[in-house]
Amino acid sequence: MSEMFGALSVSQSGLHVFRTWLDSISDNLSNINTVRRTSESAYQARYLQATADPNGGAVVNAVRLGNAEGVVVSDPTNPLADQYGFVRRPDIDMNEQMTALLVAQRGYQANIAVIERVRDAYKQALTLGK
Repeated sequence: MSEMFGALSVSQSGLHVFRTWLDSISDNLSNINTVRRTSESAYQARYLQATADPNGGAVVNAVRLGNAEGVVVSDPTNPLADQYGFVRRPDIDMNEQMTALLVAQRGYQANIAVIERVRDAYKQALTLGK
């Protein structure tokens, strides 16, 4: 019985890590076209750092921020453009973010599947006594 609760605890920590990762990816993707003045910092992408928990499972131990310099691009019609027609955009790679999104979704789904199996096993154990 304790193995089931251990598996549940590990999967719960995995769900937390993958949900937090999905949240940061969605923030990055939703801000991929955020434009700022060249005198301001660009939107900084968020990257998770997760490690194994000594008690089992995983834990998010840091969120690293991306490059504040971003990319300066010409966009003279933008109201935020400087006197030379430039604006600052975040340096976020869409392909990298979409790949991370797929990996995070699969990890989240795998942890949900484990929780469902533990739940089913627990229900089966409860019916043994009847």
